[in-house]
Amino acid sequence: MPIRTTEPATGAKTTAVTGADGPATARARARRAERAKDWARRAPLLPALVFLVLVTQLPFVATVVISFTRWNALAPENRGFAALDNYRAVFTDPAMRASVGTTVLLTVTVVLVSLLLGLGLALLLDRGFRGRGVVRTLLITPFLVVPVASALLWKHALYNASYGLLNGALTWIWGLFGSDSPPQPDWMTDSPLAAVEVSLIWQWTPFMMLILLAGLQSRAADAVEAARMDGASAWDIFRYLTLPHLRRYLELAALLGTVYVVQNFDAVFTITSGGLGTANLPYTIYQTFYQAHDYGRASAQGVVVVLCSLLVATFALRTVSSLLREEVTR
Repeated sequence: MPIRTTEPATGAKTTAVTGADGPATARARARRAERAKDWARRAPLLPALVFLVLVTQLPFVATVVISFTRWNALAPENRGFAALDNYRAVFTDPAMRASVGTTVLLTVTVVLVSLLLGLGLALLLDRGFRGRGVVRTLLITPFLVVPVASALLWKHALYNASYGLLNGALTWIWGLFGSDSPPQPDWMTDSPLAAVEVSLIWQWTPFMMLILLAGLQSRAADAVEAARMDGASAWDIFRYLTLPHLRRYLELAALLGTVYVVQNFDAVFTITSGGLGTANLPYTIYQTFYQAHDYGRASAQGVVVVLCSLLVATFALRTVSSLLREEVTR
């Protein structure tokens, strides 16, 4: 290290460091290099992030802004700032309250029944048998069908009172006993909400089955084998080993199913057109926007639904995080 000596008037010699960086400068350079590496890793993701913001966040911000305005296409001259009037109308509207009740009933029924059916199917598929791969593929198929196509299938191929499969099956069964007057119910008119629920259960049971099957296959096989050797019955193994292990997976499946079923529009619109007490929150927003042309109130309804969905999604993300932490610690 080059140094130079100076001799002040007092006669004492001092040394000064030259030609080298001090410790503080070296640390600053290291921090800058680390930040440059971080930006080099993140730079390829910036276009996707910008696209995501433009596609999702900006429309939502515009919806929030419109929710505070008085804007009805049928009365364009009466447009202006409405403060919280739209939100007050949302929470005091009888049709909105009825749609909330319908949405809760529809969501709870679909999620619980599909969760139970998915658990049963997952337990069956967790066993080894000939053709298990083919059976698993066939069971997954309903979840891969486009929602509108699924609703059309149930409306015309199954529920139709004239040529639907359900009434055709009733005609065939009654014919076996020599009856010429089989019951021919109009499923979509007699039980409209049940008709929507059954179609959604058929569509979402494979989703629940996949999540629970993944949970079953992550179960420790040695613990199950040890329980069997100790004389535990199949019910004991399910109650004390399988069910506690699947608790997180059951919570995750229920939360994700709730997020998606709450937002369902296709089945309600296609099967019943929101009539006979089947209008849920998305269909009510559709009616407010496209039929009443009240853009301000429809935006307020949309904001309320999004906030409720985010609340449920937060719990789902926490459940996913806890599952990932459990997998890492194993």
